[in-house]
Amino acid sequence: MAKKTTFLPLFFLCFALGLPVAVADEHHDAHSAATHVEHVATEHAGEANAESHEKHEAPMLPKNAVALHQSATFLTNSYVMTWLSVLVIVLFCRAGAGKLSMIPVGFQNFAEWVIESLYNFFAGILGDKLAKRTFWFFGSTFLLIIISNYMGLIPGVGTVGWGKDLYGHMHTPLLRGGNADVNMTAAMAFTFALLWFYWAITENGFKGFIAHIFAPKGDFKGLMVPAMILIFGLVGVLEMISIAIRPVALSFRLFGNIYGGEQTLETLMGIGGVWAGWATSLPFYFMELLVGGVQALVFTLLCAVFLKLICEHSDHDEEEAH
Repeated sequence: MAKKTTFLPLFFLCFALGLPVAVADEHHDAHSAATHVEHVATEHAGEANAESHEKHEAPMLPKNAVALHQSATFLTNSYVMTWLSVLVIVLFCRAGAGKLSMIPVGFQNFAEWVIESLYNFFAGILGDKLAKRTFWFFGSTFLLIIISNYMGLIPGVGTVGWGKDLYGHMHTPLLRGGNADVNMTAAMAFTFALLWFYWAITENGFKGFIAHIFAPKGDFKGLMVPAMILIFGLVGVLEMISIAIRPVALSFRLFGNIYGGEQTLETLMGIGGVWAGWATSLPFYFMELLVGGVQALVFTLLCAVFLKLICEHSDHDEEEAH
């Protein structure tokens, strides 16, 4: 008999706001050209065509999200895409938990396999006690990242919108990959940073938390005691710097990989042109499917390892008590 699986609510981490792109209007004055400088105008036209050709071959995507309307700058294309990803997760949970049965069949069977596989994976890293307490974060974060990454690869994302240039590239795409916006990745990383402090202090106690970072590890006597206190104190300072850097590294690792993948696809499509762009970008497209899953795994795996490292002493104490 299979146990009923509890599907967790997944409404969090979806309030990262994009920054609008400032688009400057260009004005060109028309001047009549004399016949004796006609060859100069031809040279300028040739340089302009070469520059436009270079832009066509290597188009650059904006690094920040684009506001869909001037009156609502918070409503960016990546913001909309993130909420669509959340909607997919909610529909997945509703479909899996709509008609629960003791013997799972159909979609419930698949949904339970996904959730239980994720739980067993994180329980193998964190232990059952800590996994039960934190799985709501790690499981839903993994699903949010991987679904957002894959939805960013759907044809039309980044290519449907308004404000086309001469080569068909959108000035204002309607949708943009959620994790291609650093605001989204930073929201998840800094949310984890706050939760890390909360979980670390509640698992170890405030005194145990400070001791875990600064106190000497081991049994020392005599002159070794003050020397080890100084050494481990300096190590603790380095550890605090490392802790402060973690959310920044998590943010830019995920953002850089996803944005870099989208930029590469855009460049390859530009090289192929209007009719052959799909052919030049197709091989790398399959690679991005792999990258999307790997980056979701890397982000949540690093978060789980960071939490395990700070809580490992409390786990040992619990085992000794038993």
